[in-house]
Amino acid sequence: AGSRRTAHGCPGTLQPPSPSLRERFGEAARRAPGRRATAMSTLRRFSCEDLLRFSNVNLDVLTETYGLSFYMQYITTWPQYCVVQESPSGRTMGYILGKAEGSEELWHGHVTAVTVAPEFRRIGVAKRLMAYLERTSQYEYNAFFVDLFVRKSNALAIKMYQGMGYSVYRTVLGYYSGQEDAFDMRKALPRDVEGRSVVPLQHPITPDQLEW
Repeated sequence: AGSRRTAHGCPGTLQPPSPSLRERFGEAARRAPGRRATAMSTLRRFSCEDLLRFSNVNLDVLTETYGLSFYMQYITTWPQYCVVQESPSGRTMGYILGKAEGSEELWHGHVTAVTVAPEFRRIGVAKRLMAYLERTSQYEYNAFFVDLFVRKSNALAIKMYQGMGYSVYRTVLGYYSGQEDAFDMRKALPRDVEGRSVVPLQHPITPDQLEW
């Protein structure tokens, strides 16, 4: 997932205080006791020091590496949306960056980037990171939905997101440098009782037609 959009704040009506990181993921760890590396790992806030040690994650060809200012903007503006999953040995297993944006019924959480190191894939790391961002969007920002962009050719990622409850909302033509289309995928949160935010558009759009 990647983003070109800028954020537009919307305070919304916050629900009761959100669960702690331990509470958010204790249940997930208990449901997968065989995934020892995941269950014993640490989920913590993304820090400036992580920019010096996430090479094992960003070497993946489908993971975009941005400029320093990009990461600093996220760490300082949306710190609660930026987390790292760290192995017991201190190695970066994966991370997620996100933000809140939109207005009124389009107020939502956005997944800017989620990626997992090759050696830690298929053990539930991405699912755990996504669950964190969804809970943050729901409890701390009272969002209507969560969305993300994914390359139309990335069948594995699309299938993974569908397994997490996401569906294709629309196609964005030439989103990736004008060379490849993207799927804008969404997942409704409890505030969107009727699921109106995920009703698919019947026609594609171009990047300049994106709201944010």
